[in-house]
Amino acid sequence: MAVALAVALGSASVAPAAPAFAANTQVRDLEYWLNDYGFTQAWNTTRGAGVTVAVIDTGVDASVPELTGAVIGGTDVSGLGSADGQTPVGEGSEHGTLVASLLAGRGTGEGSGVLGVAPEASILAVSVAFGSSDASLSNDEQIAEGIRWAVDNGADVINMSLTRNTLDWPSSWDDAFLYAFENDVVVVAAAGNRGSGTTEVGAPATIPGVLTVAGVDRTKGASFDASSQGITISVAAPSEQLVGVVPGGGYVQWNGTSAAAPIVSGLVALVRAAYPRLDAAEVMNRVIATADPNGREVPSPIYGNGLIDAAAAVTALVPASTSPEPAALLEEWIRVHRRADTELAPTPDTSTQVPVAVQNDPERPLPSVAAAWLPTPLTLTYVSVPLMVLIGFGTLVTLFGIGATRHIKRIRSKR
Repeated sequence: MAVALAVALGSASVAPAAPAFAANTQVRDLEYWLNDYGFTQAWNTTRGAGVTVAVIDTGVDASVPELTGAVIGGTDVSGLGSADGQTPVGEGSEHGTLVASLLAGRGTGEGSGVLGVAPEASILAVSVAFGSSDASLSNDEQIAEGIRWAVDNGADVINMSLTRNTLDWPSSWDDAFLYAFENDVVVVAAAGNRGSGTTEVGAPATIPGVLTVAGVDRTKGASFDASSQGITISVAAPSEQLVGVVPGGGYVQWNGTSAAAPIVSGLVALVRAAYPRLDAAEVMNRVIATADPNGREVPSPIYGNGLIDAAAAVTALVPASTSPEPAALLEEWIRVHRRADTELAPTPDTSTQVPVAVQNDPERPLPSVAAAWLPTPLTLTYVSVPLMVLIGFGTLVTLFGIGATRHIKRIRSKR
C-alpha cells in the first residue's frame, strides 16, 4: 500500500527576513532552556559521552561547525539522499539538522554557536524523504527501515520529531518498534502541534513504550501552537523560541514539539551516560520520576508527568520502576488490538485514494515577526484509507498530515 508520512514540521523553508534580534546577539544568550531546565547543572555529572542517538529525520548536515565530529554514521532509507544520511532530503530538508543541533550541538559556531543539551553525545543520521513521491519506499516503510538500521548500528536512543497526525500506525511499525524495545533502545517522539490542526497526539507518540514529549512556552505553560495533548504524553519540555542550526550554516529560532523532542532525547542520553547499567525502562522511569509538576496535578494529558528536570534526572535518588518493559507493553497491545483489527475492521477500499494536504495553523493574532513564518500548504502524495481499532479511541480513518509544525524566524542568515 502506498502511503505518505509527514515529518513533524510543516513548511521547511526559512524565509530571508530581517533578523529578529540585534546583530551582536550571542546565540548562547538565547538558549534559555540550558539553565532553566537544569542542563548546565547536569553537565557537572555528564555531557552524554559514549551515548549514541539516532535522528530519524530529513538528514543531518554534519559539515556545520556545531556538528563537526558529532555525526558518527548514518544511512539514507529514501533512495534520494547520500549513503551516509548527511544530505538533507524531502520536504523541510533542514529539519534534521535543526533537531541534531539542539540535541548534540558542540557550541563551536559563530557567537559561541548552538550548544546542544547533550554536547558530547554522538549522532546517527537517518534520512527520510517526507512528502516525496520519488522515494524508493513509502514513508511508513522508510520509518520502519530507519528504526531497524538505527538499532543494528548501535543507537541507544532514537529521536522521532515526526507524526502521522493520527492515533493509529501501520502494522509494519509493530515489528520495528518491538525490535528497538527488545534491544534496549529508548524511543522519544514528539506529541505534535495544535497549530498544525492536531489537537491530539499522533503516532508514533501513541505507541506503547514510547517516551512522548509535549511542549511548553517560556513561562512553562502549555504552548498554544507548539503542543498537542493526550493520555500518552510522558513529560513536557520547552518548545518555543528555540535556536537551531540550518544546513550550510546559519541560525533560526523555531517552535514546536519537533524541537522539544530532541531536548528530551538529549536528556535521555545524559541519563544513559550517567547510569550505563540501567535498561531502557529504568532510564525512562528516571526521566519521568524526576519531572517537575510545577504546581500542577499530574499526570496530565497536557504536561504528562511534568516538566523535565535534567539536574534531578542525573543525580536524584529514584525508586526502581514498577512499570512493564516497553516491549511487553507493545506486545500486549498487538496481541489484543491487531486481533481486534482483523476481526472487526472492514476491508479497506484501496481503489479510493484520499488527497492529503498540510494544515495551516488556526487563524489567531500572532506577533508580527512570527506571522511571516507560517507554513505554506503543501500537496503530499495520495494515501489509502485503512481502518483500525485502537484502545480507547475506536475505529479511525488514517490520514497523514504534517504535525509538530514549528514557526521559524531568522536570527542570522549567514555566519
